[in-house]
Amino acid sequence: MNKVNAIIFDLDGVLVSTDHFHYKAWKKITDQLLIPFDEEVNNLLRGVSRLESLDIILDHSGLEVSDSEKKMLAEEKNQYYVEFLQELNETNIDSDVTSTLEILIEKNYKLAIGSSSRNAKFILERTKLKQYFDAVSDGNNILNSKPHPEVFLKAASYLMESPENCLVVEDAYSGIEAGNEAGMITVGIGYAADADSAQFSIKKLSDILEVLKN
Repeated sequence: MNKVNAIIFDLDGVLVSTDHFHYKAWKKITDQLLIPFDEEVNNLLRGVSRLESLDIILDHSGLEVSDSEKKMLAEEKNQYYVEFLQELNETNIDSDVTSTLEILIEKNYKLAIGSSSRNAKFILERTKLKQYFDAVSDGNNILNSKPHPEVFLKAASYLMESPENCLVVEDAYSGIEAGNEAGMITVGIGYAADADSAQFSIKKLSDILEVLKN
């Protein structure tokens, strides 16, 4: 394994669990449209941009809408999501997450967020996680969402690190693919723990410390 100087974390599903907020927001939209939506379809949206998520939902329902309607629906979904995020605070963060981040900082690793979400900075503020990160690359500064590697490559650039010296922690298959495409070491957690393309697999965030030892 190359020398790791920096670690780039996906946000949703890795450091913070916001799945239920996304689900509730999309459910409000699909109920309005009178189309089906369940957890199985919701799982297909991991690591995917808002408009691409809407395309997946519409494809599964067979409903066709115009591009202008799609933009309106995606924005409406985000408004619901942001409303639900008001419930989020530091108590929603597992102690395993904060203790692991503190240890990594003590060991002088550079830390960054690499998330397709446009709400990443807001979530970091709400959960008091912002203090742990040297850089944030998110949906506001990229043109291509995962599995395109752009969000991770920008995070490495912000940290002034070469991609080969960066390790990515992801819970989505699309994120693992993006990390591999970026030439980074990839670690799967949660839904991506069984991804064959992930170079390492962990059950909880603190397991990353063992990966780094090796």
